[in-house]
Amino acid sequence: MSLFDAILLFFAGFLSGAANAVAGGGTFITFGAMTLVGLPPIVANATSSVTQFPGYITSTLAYWDDIRHFWRGALLLSLISAVGALAGALILLALDNPSFRILVPWLLLGATALFAAGPWLKPAPKPGHEASVGSFAGSLAQFVTAIYGGFFGAGMGVMMLATLGLTQAGDYHRLNALKNMLAIVIAAVAIVVFVSGGVVAWPQAIVMIPGGALGGYAGVWIAKRVPQNVVRGFVIAVGLFLAFYYFGKG
Repeated sequence: MSLFDAILLFFAGFLSGAANAVAGGGTFITFGAMTLVGLPPIVANATSSVTQFPGYITSTLAYWDDIRHFWRGALLLSLISAVGALAGALILLALDNPSFRILVPWLLLGATALFAAGPWLKPAPKPGHEASVGSFAGSLAQFVTAIYGGFFGAGMGVMMLATLGLTQAGDYHRLNALKNMLAIVIAAVAIVVFVSGGVVAWPQAIVMIPGGALGGYAGVWIAKRVPQNVVRGFVIAVGLFLAFYYFGKG
């Protein structure tokens, strides 16, 4: 890894953390940066999961006051998420890089479209209701989302928030807290599989993680000064660029 690559990855980690703090979509940036420095797509995808993990933890801790009211009921969804993430991660490892490379532009286009539609997919507030986490439809939707998250994490948060809004009770903040909690489970299981499979690029991950931490902190400052639509537009542009980049390489 050259000094230029290290600087690029650190900066990408910073932008990723800031984007996640303001509007989400940081995975597009970390995945893109790692592919630009020459990492194979499977390794870039797996390593991106590692770099995003600390942000999932801090986001969940920020919602602890909400989570402590329903975490026992969310254990079933956590178990379902773990099984789905395991399946998705194992499917990824079963592919070779050329096979995965063919899927990447389509996955990126779908995730970018999902991210772009995010503001319209947010659940409507339902004040006065506790989050309910036991329905069959909710469990099935979460299982499918977890498979996707274990396989390719870009857009997972938007997808999960949308499905939780359709299948669970509770206001937006409670559902977002539940989403963050389940994201930790999905990412943790996927990371264990990826580490066991030897597809994590640790030098690149170590460079990006502190950048992401600083970006997440700076995101609060950015959120007060930069319109969210501007950040969302930047992330969407990155997603589209990467999708057409991989279409061109195919």
